[in-house]
Amino acid sequence: MLVGQSDLGPRKVLLMSSLQNNNISRDQGIMVIVTFLALVIFCYFSGLPLIIPLLVFFLGVHLFYFKKIKSRLFLHLALLLALLVFAAHIFKAHSHLVAFYLPIASIPMLTMLLFNDVQISFMMAFMSATLAGIILGFGINEMLIFFLGSLAGVYKVRDARTRGVLIEAGIYVSIIQVVCALLINPVINKDILAYILKPLAINGLICAFVVIATSKIFETIFGEITNFTLLELSDSSHPLLKRMVVEAPGSYHHSLIVSNLSEAAADAIDAHSLLVRVGAYYHDIGKMVHPEYFTENQMVTGNKHDELEPSMSRLVIFNHVKEGIEIARKYHLNHRIVDFIPEHHGTSIMHYFYQKALAEGFTEGLEEKDYRYPGPKPQSKETAIVLLADSVEGATRAMDEHTPQRIEDVVRKVINNKFIDGQLDECNLTLREIDTIATTFVRVLSAMYHGRVKYPEYSNGNHPKKSSKEDPNSSGQNPQDSESSPS
Repeated sequence: MLVGQSDLGPRKVLLMSSLQNNNISRDQGIMVIVTFLALVIFCYFSGLPLIIPLLVFFLGVHLFYFKKIKSRLFLHLALLLALLVFAAHIFKAHSHLVAFYLPIASIPMLTMLLFNDVQISFMMAFMSATLAGIILGFGINEMLIFFLGSLAGVYKVRDARTRGVLIEAGIYVSIIQVVCALLINPVINKDILAYILKPLAINGLICAFVVIATSKIFETIFGEITNFTLLELSDSSHPLLKRMVVEAPGSYHHSLIVSNLSEAAADAIDAHSLLVRVGAYYHDIGKMVHPEYFTENQMVTGNKHDELEPSMSRLVIFNHVKEGIEIARKYHLNHRIVDFIPEHHGTSIMHYFYQKALAEGFTEGLEEKDYRYPGPKPQSKETAIVLLADSVEGATRAMDEHTPQRIEDVVRKVINNKFIDGQLDECNLTLREIDTIATTFVRVLSAMYHGRVKYPEYSNGNHPKKSSKEDPNSSGQNPQDSESSPS
């Protein structure tokens, strides 16, 4: 049972109703229709089978109706398939080009890298092999060869964090395609070796190089983000992170802790852990504008909010979200990273300042909604995890006693409050996943706030005041080694 999901209604609804549920605007609907008509016209005048637009149409229906994807994603997938159709048409028009060199697997591999969705990549592998097969006149055997080779590439590039993995994926594609060809026809002669096995073996490497050469281009065009770009953003030498270390060191340290908590939780529920980690790095960059108004940066000076009315404090805190978004856009951060800035607060209430306003008698015209963040609420598992980690980290840092039981009580109370407040209503976290996240937070925080072995104090004569036998906390270890002992 999913948390916060509304009833999707009966299955038998019209296509237009499905499009409305996906919030497709009029302009986006027109773009989908124009794309479909353009593909029909291209296939008609190129002499290609008109079943190709029909296949793409049903792919779109499936993606909209069952996967509930946005129209923008469908247009991106349609563009990738259109490029494959165009390339296949060129191979067909030039008879001297061997059809087995067409890098069909590069399309589903790019899909996996850009959108990080195995199901969509599986469908793109099927569509790519089928469309290319229809255009080039392949039989069912050849389509299966390229389909299985594409799947091998998709599974290999999943969660790829180095470009070397793309080369390995190309080798996997080559091996699977050659093996499939041999299983279909185990007879080997000179012609089969030269015109089938050799092209299929080279094909995988071509796919790898196509993906390497075009991934950054499509990433920019589509506005998506790959693991390679995420790793670049996670580098501590990034200008924005270097600024944060100098201008808001407390917030930077807080972000590191939140990133560790979030990444561990994302791994536990099989979410996009690298995206979560990088999003946590940048979720509080807006605090660099006025760092002295946030507790973690108030090292020497007193609390600035003691001098302000609650309404003014509210505006200062609100502004760090707006300023964070402006800074992120100035540094051209991807929208997937920018989403973490407003969504990690959702529409949570600034409880401290709201209660302060009530206590100080500012009740005239006072409404709870005025002390809530503008939102939106988390729209994905990743931003929801950071919201929970951010709240939990602040709550546990304020504790006087960090025993495992106290940590667990606080963690589950904070998460339960966020759930009751409706902050998780618009993401697709399940109750089981929320419980797993809580358990992970408790484990990581208990390790962070672990106790240390107490060593005996030494008098001026360098003799311990209490022997190891008298001190139950002593482990017999040389006190001089305490700094290097395991924590």
